[in-house]
Amino acid sequence: MSTGAPEETVSSRVLTVPNVLSALRLLGVPVFLWAILSERDGLAIVLLVVSGVTDYLDGKIARQYGLVSRVGQVLDPVADRLYIVSTLLGLAWRDIIPWWLVAVLFAREAFMAVVVLIAQRNGWVGLPVHFAGKAATFNLLYAFPLLLLADGDSTAARIAEPVGWGFVWWGTVLYWVAGILYALQLRHLLAARRAVAA
Repeated sequence: MSTGAPEETVSSRVLTVPNVLSALRLLGVPVFLWAILSERDGLAIVLLVVSGVTDYLDGKIARQYGLVSRVGQVLDPVADRLYIVSTLLGLAWRDIIPWWLVAVLFAREAFMAVVVLIAQRNGWVGLPVHFAGKAATFNLLYAFPLLLLADGDSTAARIAEPVGWGFVWWGTVLYWVAGILYALQLRHLLAARRAVAA
């Protein structure tokens, strides 16, 4: 019986270039967290930029060369979320961003956890990635190094601050838009399954 989920060729391969890139991003998370909390901003900014670039590359390579895999579908979003969570906590700890912004973004994570749990209980490992979700991650991963750079008195800091906050607001709105789209997508899949069963 069809689940109504969009079909996609997904392999069970583990050792692929996209998966290696995602794994390297994961390994960079504790180093990044140490760097931001110990105020080694140069290293933290470099790690965030590298994370953003590899996030773009692993998805592009996976789709272009048919290397989409189950492992990659798990590693990629986990790496994204860990970077976002660790950056939010680090920036809030240093009073670069307000704690209420952390709460808004964490609330979205809690919302998505419920959506994913319902999807898994109905047999779907994951939902296809929306452009809005990737755009949100892109905005947030580019906002954070700019906000770190803005934590100073230089000309570069004054330029980085409004640009960084622009990325933050776009990223936050898109993050919630993507969450709502995922919920609507799941609702459609559940409705399609019920229609087939009937």
